[in-house]
Amino acid sequence: MFNYSAHDPSDLEFIEIASASELPSGERLFVDIADMPIVIFNIAGQLFAIGDVCTHDDGPLGDGALEGSHIVCPRHGAEFDVRSGKAMQMPAAIDIPAYPVQIREGKIFVGIPKE
Repeated sequence: MFNYSAHDPSDLEFIEIASASELPSGERLFVDIADMPIVIFNIAGQLFAIGDVCTHDDGPLGDGALEGSHIVCPRHGAEFDVRSGKAMQMPAAIDIPAYPVQIREGKIFVGIPKE
């Protein structure tokens, strides 16, 4: 998987998702962009977006417990850093995608690779 948040922004298309007011601190928002399930987290006012699929078994990840900046898969306990998508704990060994998030004029935008 790829950490798109570290990618050159000119290679990304930023898609408007929602009003920033729709994602208060401590909450998460589930979206589908170009058939990719993505979950966006507001952690103490900072927004992070990751793929909503655990690389261990392709199950949903976004409903897992958020512990600081790590999400724990609700199925088998794999753990990922939502800031980078990095796999932090087995049984997952492969990172998940992480996407850059921008706030512009009160709207949330998520960067995905241009086709």
